[in-house]
This record gives sequence, structure tokens and C-alpha cells, in this order.
Amino acid sequence: MGGARLVANFLKKDKYLLAESGVMSLNGNGMEKRALISVSDKSGVVEFAGELVRKHGYTILSTGGTAKLLADSGIPVTEVSDYTGFPEMMDGRVKTLHPKIHGGLLCLRSNESHMRQAKENGIGMIDLVVVNLYPFEDTVAKAGCTLEDAIENIDIGGPSMLRSAAKNHADVTVVCDKNDYPAVLEALRKGGDELLQLRRKLALKVYQRTSAYDAAIANYLNGKYNPGELPDTLNIGLRVSQKMRYGENPHQRAALYGDFTKIFRQLQGKELSYNNIVDINAAAELMSEFERPTVAILKHTNPCGIASCETLEEAWEQAFATDTQAPFGGIIIANRKVEEGFASKVSGLFCEVVIAPDFSDKALELFSKKKNLRVMFWNFKRPEDLQVKSVMGGALVQTPDVVEENRQTMKVVTKRAPTEEEWRALEFGWKVVKHVKSNAIVYAGCERSLGIGAGQMSRVDSSRIAVWKAGQAGLPLKGSVVASDAFFPFADGLIAAADAGATAAIQPGGSVRDAEVIAAADERGMAMVFPSVRHFKH
Repeated sequence: MGGARLVANFLKKDKYLLAESGVMSLNGNGMEKRALISVSDKSGVVEFAGELVRKHGYTILSTGGTAKLLADSGIPVTEVSDYTGFPEMMDGRVKTLHPKIHGGLLCLRSNESHMRQAKENGIGMIDLVVVNLYPFEDTVAKAGCTLEDAIENIDIGGPSMLRSAAKNHADVTVVCDKNDYPAVLEALRKGGDELLQLRRKLALKVYQRTSAYDAAIANYLNGKYNPGELPDTLNIGLRVSQKMRYGENPHQRAALYGDFTKIFRQLQGKELSYNNIVDINAAAELMSEFERPTVAILKHTNPCGIASCETLEEAWEQAFATDTQAPFGGIIIANRKVEEGFASKVSGLFCEVVIAPDFSDKALELFSKKKNLRVMFWNFKRPEDLQVKSVMGGALVQTPDVVEENRQTMKVVTKRAPTEEEWRALEFGWKVVKHVKSNAIVYAGCERSLGIGAGQMSRVDSSRIAVWKAGQAGLPLKGSVVASDAFFPFADGLIAAADAGATAAIQPGGSVRDAEVIAAADERGMAMVFPSVRHFKH
């Protein structure tokens, strides 16, 4: 660091000579122009600082690794500890928390009293601040991150400087994002109103960044210190990842926030719409339930066909056979690598999106012939984030509907227990009905859907639609099982299922008429199972 100090001392000794020669310039108050640079992400900072010195006459204040990098790159720099006269201490925890730093940022240049107090206390003005924060979010996202690692990556000085500079953005330019370096240099060149307008935008960006940063810390600590509990204060700090052409309808504005694009990567096709993203999310949540090779087809977030088989090609045939009309313009998702054979089958159908964890070159070549088809790589992930739904004046929040279920957690309530084949069909149908909008009815065979009824005001109506869909597809329901997302309030729903050919049912129970429904099942020789939870999708 000796080189940095040496250059800094040279600047102090000859600053007036440098100013006269044009290498250094003064701010609007006739004072030395200073920029304080302290960044964790150092990409682009050497070039940016070099431009500030060479073309705009700034002297540079810096700390730690940033100061060393700039000095090693031949850029004159003064360490903050030399500038403040106070040593960096406590492993770097205390270095910029000093009146000469925050006074130089917060001082109103147009306020005579402020300027007099600054002069009396030896506080110089700092006109530009460049700070990006310790990588807290990236640190806690790493496998094996300890609580100690997370705590050490909570930045204190950085947010403090950013907030001070942003508060005084009428006088100070504040930069928290390396992507803004070119715009800052251009605005400094032009000056005047353009620089002021940019300062306003950058100040807003600072408060957006620091609030998101604090939200990430609060959410992490809530998970550590308050596990399993919803937070007392909901902190949502998500960065925009994609501006959308419109929302659900063309007159609605929309944007995508957060890490969706890290979980799903678009390989080809038209830009994703708001509705596409809603459908893709629903498809992935459904597919996260299945381990065997599985294909699902969805429309308007509801599955209209799904099957698990030995190969994706077989699964596709059975899923598509459930409903050959509804998939038009729908979403197709698979949980295995898509090869040429599967791609050739799908290519014959008009659909909006195809999703899979991998694609062969041959499959992508086939899909490339359908220019508008959106092909999405999916980094398989089970839902784990809190689910948030806006309501007037606030938001509803709940944990995701993720629960481990198996035969041991379910109760046989009829005289007859399910056969092995019925059990497999019941388990499959229960996974599917969980993702169908209520009131939801699913008729299933062994690892395949046969008929799906969704979103009706009456459960009987949903059952009728499911039976009608199966009939339209030519799929007999004799020997099938029926899954209902909530209890049968009356025996009529179960009787209708038996009349359609179902021999077993799965429903959560909880009706005051459970005894009547169970009796109706026994009268018809049906097996019925009550799982331990309800899956109601409103």
C-alpha cells in the first residue's frame, strides 16, 4: 500500500499545480473534487476510476483491497484511514464510519452554516461515491454457508455511505451498480441538468438496493432464529429481472422480479409473456411431485393430461390421450432429457412452451423449426419460497404446499382396502389433484390421468366434466380411481364416481356427512382412503 500513499502524498503536495495543468479540477464550490470508491465487485472499477482521474480531475479515496487494486493499476489513490487520520480497525469493521466521510457526503453545499462547520472541522467535500455491498445474498446461497460466514458478510459501512450520499443527491453522485459506470461518465462530461437527473435516478436505485439488502438479511435471520414461523414483518426485496410487454391483459403493465430466470432459462422462441410465466411455474410445481419419467400437459395452470411411464414417449402418448383438444396452445413439461423421438411427437402439436431439464441437439434442431415455440431449460427445484398473494391493502402469505405423503400416512376408512394397483392409481391421482384448481376431481388409472374436472362451483359438476372429458377421449373409467382435493360434502359426488366406474376413492374427509359417504362407498364395494392433509388450490 506504500505506493498508493506515495502517489497520494504527491497529489497533496502538488494539487494546485496539477489543477492548473488540467489534470485535476475543482467542484462548484472551488474545492477539490473527491470520489470515494470501495467495492466488493471490482469488475470495471479500474477503468472507471482511471476515467474519473484523467478526464474529470477527481482525486480518489479508497479502502482495503480496492485501494490496493487501484494503486497497483497506476491510479493515484489515498487510503481513507490516511484521509481521516483514524486507523482502520476491528478487522475492517470500522473504517468509513467517520465524520470526515459522512460530513463530506451530507454537507449541503448551498448551506453557509454547513459549509462553515465543515471548514471549522477540517471536513472536505466528497462529490462522488462508488460502493457495491458485501455479497451477502451470494454468500448465504452457497452450500455449507455458516451463520458466522453470513454475519461477516453483513455490510455496515457500505450501506451507510450509500444512504448518506443518496440523501444528499442534489450535491453528490452515488453509484451502487457497476452497470451505471458508463452513464455516470457521460453525465459528468455533459454536466448541468443531465447530471442532476441521473443523480436522482441513482439515489432512488440506492434505496431500492439497500432495502433489498436489508430484506435479505432479515429473511435469512428469520429462518435461523425463528425457523418455521412466518416473519412479523414481510420483507420482499426482489430485483427486476425482466420487463414484460404487458400483464394478464394488454392494458396492464407487468415485470418479473427475482430469480425465476436462474431456475428457467429460455433456449429459443418468442419473449415470455406474463401468462406464460404463471403457466410455467404451475407446470414445474406439478412436475416436482414425480420421480419416474413423467410428461404433463397444462392449460391455464391446470393439468389436462399427465402420465408416468418407462419412457417419455410412452408418457406423452398417455398424457395426450387424456384430452386431445385442450393442449392446443398449452404447456408441455417433462422431467427427463428430451430426445429426438419425444421432440418429433410434440412438434406436431401447436403449444406455447416446452420445458425439460435437458434437450439433445437433435431435439433442439427439431424445435428450432417452430420459431415461436418457447423452449425452456428447467433447473429442477421443489417449491420452498413463501407464497404471497396481494389483496387490497396488503398481502396474504403462506408456506408452500409441500408435505411428505405415503400409504403409511393415509387411513383406509372403508371395509375394503385398495388393491396394489388401486393404491398406485390413488397415490398418482392424489399428486395430480393437488395441482388442479378447486373444486377439483381427477379420475386416474395406474400412473396416468383419465379425466380431469377443474374449477367448478360444485364438486359434482367437476366430476361430471371429468367423466365427460374421459368419454370424449374414449378412455373407459371402469376400474379407475377418483381423487377429490377436498371432502365430498354429500354422498352424491362419490355415487357419481362409482356410477362412472371408479372402484376406489381418495379424499381428505372432514365433512359432517363422512359416515354417509363411507357407507355409500361400502354399499358399492369401493375402497376409500383419507390422506392426512387436504390440498385445496383456490
